[in-house]
Amino acid sequence: MTSVPDPVDGDFRCSVASARAAQQLAGTAPTEAAWLFVEYAGAWGRKAVAESRLPDEVRSFLDGLDGVRVQLIRRHRGAEGPGTRIFSADLGAVAGPVVRAAVLEDVRDVVSLDRETMEAYDDALWLVCTNGRRDVCCAEAGRPIAGALAARWPEATWETTHLGGHRFAGTLLALPSGIALGRLSAESAVAACREIAAGRVPVASSRGRAGLSGAAQFAELHIRRELGLSGLDEVVVTSVDGEEVGLHTPRGPVVVRVDSSPGELARQSCADLNTKSAPVYEVRSVPGRRRAPD
Repeated sequence: MTSVPDPVDGDFRCSVASARAAQQLAGTAPTEAAWLFVEYAGAWGRKAVAESRLPDEVRSFLDGLDGVRVQLIRRHRGAEGPGTRIFSADLGAVAGPVVRAAVLEDVRDVVSLDRETMEAYDDALWLVCTNGRRDVCCAEAGRPIAGALAARWPEATWETTHLGGHRFAGTLLALPSGIALGRLSAESAVAACREIAAGRVPVASSRGRAGLSGAAQFAELHIRRELGLSGLDEVVVTSVDGEEVGLHTPRGPVVVRVDSSPGELARQSCADLNTKSAPVYEVRSVPGRRRAPD
């Protein structure tokens, strides 16, 4: 058996170590509901916005946005313009995810942009993390994925700066569904995006839906596996009350309790020698309620 690289070895790859340790993928999607994506084809640093060459007022504005996760995006191989593409996503909307888009003549205009008045954008977006300055796994896995997707969906595909969970590289966020994927290869990414485009969730590679809590993400994927449901809208999280997660399914409402416990200490990133514990989720039935299968 091939051994996992030693933690102080320069050849250590967090994504390889995570896969070999079978670390839990479900429940690890980003939990932020509000997102802003800003096109920037320049070099990306570890702190992408702060270390960019965007105008000072733009960097200050983006870093100061409260409750909004800001991502830089660029076309595969760095193609630019005309104009600066901006996308906003609200994954916590009651009526479902809302994505909007705008093209700015000058990136400085983002400071005065009213995101609520941006044009609705209903087409697919495949956002692939490729920021090697943040973690080498993201670049090594992400760039071939971005290339493969761009060859198939040139308008939908963007590289982006940081989706979290380096240990699950390659990672991707699909909009408007908000489905986050992990442990992708170029081939499996194309197959997974085809599934999403056809209205299905690729459960095996899904980290969960961004904008939900980790427990709610895990509950949704658990129910999908147990009931064999892959349709995008077949399982919907309707409530989260502490450890209890309510979900709507074609077979009626279910409630599950999601317990969380600390996982084993492990390196979460190639660039960080420190070990951390990620939560491990487990679903339990709720007595006296219509519940999910055990």
